[in-house]
Amino acid sequence: MSPDSPSTPPSKVARRHVLAAGAAAAAGLASSTGPLDASTRNDSNTAAPAPVVPPESHLGKRRILLACKLGMIAAKEGERTLSLVERLRLAADAGFDGVDFDQAGGYSPEQVREAVVKSGVFVHNAINHAHWQARLTSPDADVRAKGRANIEHCIRVSHAAGGSGVLIVVGHGNDGTVDETTSRCREEIERLLPLAAALGQSILVENVWNRMFYDHDRGPEQKVDRFVEFIDSFHSPWVGLYYDIGNHWKYGRPGDWIRGLGHRCVKLDVKGFNRARNKFTDIGEGDLPWDEVRQALREIGYTGWATAEVKGGGLERLTKVRHQMETVLGLA
Repeated sequence: MSPDSPSTPPSKVARRHVLAAGAAAAAGLASSTGPLDASTRNDSNTAAPAPVVPPESHLGKRRILLACKLGMIAAKEGERTLSLVERLRLAADAGFDGVDFDQAGGYSPEQVREAVVKSGVFVHNAINHAHWQARLTSPDADVRAKGRANIEHCIRVSHAAGGSGVLIVVGHGNDGTVDETTSRCREEIERLLPLAAALGQSILVENVWNRMFYDHDRGPEQKVDRFVEFIDSFHSPWVGLYYDIGNHWKYGRPGDWIRGLGHRCVKLDVKGFNRARNKFTDIGEGDLPWDEVRQALREIGYTGWATAEVKGGGLERLTKVRHQMETVLGLA
């Protein structure tokens, strides 16, 4: 699990760097289990090929790599259903560095690895959206066990793909008192940590509108302190935040939240939001202060993945989203 004991403060080593090292090790393990693509396929007597990685043109040059959710990528072209391999390649054709596999519940680890191998497109993360139903905060132990099993599956999917983490929604505040819901989800995450650490996968809590660690019915300018306290309570570099920039602009200033999270901010979700109209928007639209976001990311030395979470489509739409991300993050 964690190199830190409960009696010591969380490691000051940035979680992003610890997890990047774990991902590299996981990718190395994965690469030894099979070939990558037809052009590099080896006989059993030859050395294993190198793992799939993001585009070489960006490695070592950009601190932030761009991804889209698999669910954003068109599943059909006209009347023809696209294969998983074709969908992954569509993201690469649109200029993304990788994909966040947000449909992990529908695939086995072996299927995902095969698709990564055949497409040559990097998958950095896995998600199972059943977390809204199989909640770690549920008073029903069987429901919590199902949620834990779903996350275990995502951990294995991300590891098989060569990724470095899983995004989770911990549950819902309506499942009990603050103490009850916090205690339940903490216990379930602690049970997941041995597998996550063994496979080099981070468990990343997303800030969502679930009435946990913020005041849902209170206005803006709230602080990120409760999220920080929850992440730090694990005393583990394998637990962090998948910070959704658009989700909590309604409740707090993103620059302040990013600075407050610091090394706990492991990955980013990117969407727009309009406070004045109380609605989500395309990236760069609305009134979200992207200048504050860029400054705060520079201040904490953020290095990692930023994933779009907006309406998707085919090549033209995905390319537009990628351009929007480059603009707001200062990568254009």
